[in-house]
Amino acid sequence: MGIVERIRAIGPGAMVAAAFIGPGTVTTASVTGARFGYALIWTIAFSVIATIVLQEMSARLGLVTREGLGEALRGRFDNPVLRYASVALVVSAIGIGTAAYETGNILGGAAGLETVTGISASIWGPLMGLIGATLLWTGRYKLIERALIGLVAIMGISFFIDAILIGPDFSAIATGFIPTVPEGSAFLITGLVGTTVVGYNLFLHASSVQERWDGPQDLAECRTDTIASIVIGGLITLSILITAAAVFPVGTKISDVGTMAEQLEPVAGTYAKIFFSIGLFAAGFTSATTAPLAGAYATAGALGWDRDLTATKFRAVWITILGTGIVFSALDFSPVQAILFAQVANGVLLPIIALFLIFVMNDTTKLDSYVNSTVQNVLGGLVTLVVVWLGFRSLLSLVGVF
Repeated sequence: MGIVERIRAIGPGAMVAAAFIGPGTVTTASVTGARFGYALIWTIAFSVIATIVLQEMSARLGLVTREGLGEALRGRFDNPVLRYASVALVVSAIGIGTAAYETGNILGGAAGLETVTGISASIWGPLMGLIGATLLWTGRYKLIERALIGLVAIMGISFFIDAILIGPDFSAIATGFIPTVPEGSAFLITGLVGTTVVGYNLFLHASSVQERWDGPQDLAECRTDTIASIVIGGLITLSILITAAAVFPVGTKISDVGTMAEQLEPVAGTYAKIFFSIGLFAAGFTSATTAPLAGAYATAGALGWDRDLTATKFRAVWITILGTGIVFSALDFSPVQAILFAQVANGVLLPIIALFLIFVMNDTTKLDSYVNSTVQNVLGGLVTLVVVWLGFRSLLSLVGVF
């Protein structure tokens, strides 16, 4: 596959990147860089590897079986108690969870526009939500995909330029790839993992690959898309953390995402502030669009509804999720703590979804020769164990044990 063909293969994986590089990523990476400098860069590297492992399974499931993850889970269990429990998990953790994220997504993007224009985020928020709703209402997958890919490109360029303008310490960056756990960092480590390895993206990916490709014969192209997109997403997260680490003295506590943008101006000039704000807007808009889409795919699949983008019930789900964000974005409050808490909650819930995925990926009746190999099961198991440990550490840190 040549370079041009590889670029053309980019699609559903970029939507996954668009989903996880939201205001939660910007917030968590900024807070982490300001408080612990470059010390937790290794967490991003782990998150990228973990995301590739799990998202490849999700994409393979959708490509081979032509089912979403929600459908696969519902159909996998003969025991009605287990079947209903899995459906309840999907609808609550994914459907309701994406609605909880949506306000932070919209407000984060609106905060970026407010910094550039001076117009209140409470005005930009609902407007952004309505534009996102218009895009989803078209029901045209290719249009949605291309719009999101374009915004990811804008986001990447913006944050990459900031990281260059700020003049980071490259030796400290290299040292940051060596795993360490500074005192008090467990909460943010879990947050960084939770902002990258996102549970609802597993549902989004399994369904979106079916819109782009026809079957197992396209698996190589699909894997190229998955790996390239997630690596680029990880580099964007890394750029944000590096920028914060270079701007703030170690130990600084950020209370508002706007603080990050404002602090850039005296250090690296007005352009750095503008680029950061544009990147924040793109992050908010992409996540505000993909989260309702993921929630609709997951809920419709779990409940056995039609997953067509123009289906009434499918639209009803994403309208509810997006509508929640639009309504609450009109209220005046800082989303930073809510976003951080949501990221950590995702990190705690993720192991359950990951175990479901690994379980389904070993079903030979559905996947035949495309079931997980021993290596894939081991990698998936290790990723799940680490995520469980991080979630456990985070919970203990909240009650003051660690």
